[in-house]
Amino acid sequence: MNVQALVETTRKLMDGGRGLLAMDESPATCNKRLLAAGIPQTEAARRAYRALMVTTPALNDSISGVILHDETIRQKTTGGIPFVNILRDADILAGIKVDTGARALALHPGETITEGLDGLRGRLADYFGLGARFAKWRAVFTVTEAAPSRGCIAANAHALARYAALCQEAGIVPIVEPEVLMDGAHTRETCGKVTEDVLRCVFENLHSQSVCLEGMILKPNMVLPRSACPEQATDDEVADATLMHLRRAVPAAIAGIAFLSGGQPAERATARLNAMNARFRGPGARLPWPLSFSFARALQHPALEIWRGEDANVALAQRALLHRAACNRAALRGEYSQSMEA
Repeated sequence: MNVQALVETTRKLMDGGRGLLAMDESPATCNKRLLAAGIPQTEAARRAYRALMVTTPALNDSISGVILHDETIRQKTTGGIPFVNILRDADILAGIKVDTGARALALHPGETITEGLDGLRGRLADYFGLGARFAKWRAVFTVTEAAPSRGCIAANAHALARYAALCQEAGIVPIVEPEVLMDGAHTRETCGKVTEDVLRCVFENLHSQSVCLEGMILKPNMVLPRSACPEQATDDEVADATLMHLRRAVPAAIAGIAFLSGGQPAERATARLNAMNARFRGPGARLPWPLSFSFARALQHPALEIWRGEDANVALAQRALLHRAACNRAALRGEYSQSMEA
């Protein structure tokens, strides 16, 4: 394991006030989004949509890394240029989703385990050869009166840690994504407790697997009441709760935290990220790790709505993507405001 190379990659991803664009949807998930926008669900349409994003001019002003899917990392523009080459020439790092999805966890009704460890060492070597320098693995936790169970948390934490160790062995920075889902009616307080419990177990397993914390990035959910909860929260309340639980459970040594949007509306996710960073702008105020973003729908959706599969709309769609990326970059400085949406 080349620790220095891993640390240099994490610094490039987290430093400089830029964030990550997650466009690692599986073909099936991407097809659902194309269908909702009235676009044919074909490989050609998926390639055109992804090409729209990776060829966006000046994307590197706000984006330091792009997470790709196995299909996407092998795709090229109509001119035959690999997407990975376009990103590299724009000083954007290419990443890759390596889990194979969540499956039912045996003897735990309603809970899942993320799979994909079988053969992962070989796949990571292939992805490194294709140009990937970081990876992502997502574990999901549903909140009910009985879930997540200790067994579910432990199984997914162990899988996340083994994935992270294999990544670092291959010279690839792991993004560790334990997501407490926003579906349901639980409160912000419940979300915070579950999030903290999950994170404690994840880092215990990362330690057991000898993962270098300085060579990894955490991608957690924000702590907020779930979508069906009758009592919602202000952006400041979400910021305070999120930072409180992260400080309790996340070691200072990790390279950084890049939040997932988790299905939040684009502007809401940006405002909450801004509220967290705005608290630490003054002299002497600081967090042990930089806070960034790794958004998918919260960055992509406005562009997809404009594009709708029409070549004539590509430039406007790219402007929408740049706008959302720029808003989130401002949020990393605590300088985002609603007036920017005008």
